Amino acid sequence: MKRIVSGIQPSGTLTLGNYIGAIKRFVELQQSLPDCEFYLFVADLHAITVPQEPSEMRRRIRDVAAMYLAAGIDPDRTVLFIQSEVKEHAELGYLLQCNTYIGELERMTQFKDKSKKQEAGITSALLTYPVLMAADILLYDADAVPVGEDQKQHLEICRDIAIRFNNRYGEFFTVPEPLIPKVGARIMDLQDPARKMSKSAESDKGLITLYDDPASIKRKIKSAVTDSLGLMNYDEEAQPGLANLITIYSVLGGLSPEAVVAKYQGQGYAQFKEDLGNLAAESIGALQQKYQEIIASGRLDEILDRGRDAAHLYASRKMEKCKRKIGLGRIRK
Repeated sequence: MKRIVSGIQPSGTLTLGNYIGAIKRFVELQQSLPDCEFYLFVADLHAITVPQEPSEMRRRIRDVAAMYLAAGIDPDRTVLFIQSEVKEHAELGYLLQCNTYIGELERMTQFKDKSKKQEAGITSALLTYPVLMAADILLYDADAVPVGEDQKQHLEICRDIAIRFNNRYGEFFTVPEPLIPKVGARIMDLQDPARKMSKSAESDKGLITLYDDPASIKRKIKSAVTDSLGLMNYDEEAQPGLANLITIYSVLGGLSPEAVVAKYQGQGYAQFKEDLGNLAAESIGALQQKYQEIIASGRLDEILDRGRDAAHLYASRKMEKCKRKIGLGRIRK
């Protein structure tokens, strides 16, 4: 049985981009791949590469887990857990650092971008982030990992680390393949379509959160940047703002981008934006209702406890084999 592993950080408020690019995508994979096993974790260790307020962090951890359940993941087919509750993630992360080169990490685009923005107080964890991500994946022998365009480079270094380890110590880690959606892999900021919609953005005008009320959602869609052409085309280069909105409609409405273009051809942008605003408000409203039901039910901790125990059982066995493979520990007579 093939295994798919994914995680999402609890750093900042969940956005429509997180829902389309990660949460909804994971649910669709589970529905379309009945013979696969799924491991899904809240990546709280990754979130602390930059300072977090502890009480807010704990709340967001629960929010992420609850939103995945609200979106439709099957807890009976998914090992859902919190990353920091399985200590082997950090342990394997260190062992993999011993098989990773500084030059590889310094070439990571996300590190270069984030270090430019954060000129002072850059933590070493920001540099080694991809190695911990590799540990998250390799610890469970993942066959495939759902990734967006901005995470492809991190998965490539994960593959490189696994291959290097296997060449040095013998076949041990499964080398994972990327799963990249054709549509919706990256949702852009509504006010700046050259920038990814981010939960850590300075302004909320360009992002829709999963906690926004219907009026706010419709207002943000209505004021989203398009262009002066007034032509319905799906062209990410010439009309990036419009293409971003078409992508959102495509995923939420279950239509191809071409079908969305055909539906609104000759109508201009106003009607399209109004309909998209209604669609987004309806989709997020339904998600919010299910989220509230899960939070009120008291089932969340039960599911997370079960996931933690299952993940730890697999991870602890893998770690013991890994340490023996590289010569750690005592020889017992």
